Amino acid sequence: MKKTRNVILGLALIFGLGSCGVNQAWILNQNQNNTQVNLGSDNFQVLGQVKGAAEVDYIFVFGGQKRRNLFNEAYSAMIEEADLTSGSRTITHILTEEHVGGIPPFYYKRTITVSGTVVEFTR
Repeated sequence: MKKTRNVILGLALIFGLGSCGVNQAWILNQNQNNTQVNLGSDNFQVLGQVKGAAEVDYIFVFGGQKRRNLFNEAYSAMIEEADLTSGSRTITHILTEEHVGGIPPFYYKRTITVSGTVVEFTR
């Protein structure tokens, strides 16, 4: 009887302390632009990090938008934050992260975050 109680208590702890979320991270070049720059001299300055995020909720697998639309929304938010119109700036090291959480199969929440490093060329 004591062994059964310990097994049940152990399973309750495992399920109680576990997470319902799943994380994925990809390092992708989604826009497929090919630009060549000369980094042989000190002709650039790193300005900092920028980030854009978008999220959607699903109830019983219905609702929300497709993953591609969600990525485009997050990418646009990152570009807007980067303020690429002032100076010779670009975004490098673009990282796309996706988090899916919730209480399956009743409720899912998908969050896509796109981040990168802003670099400004001085010469």
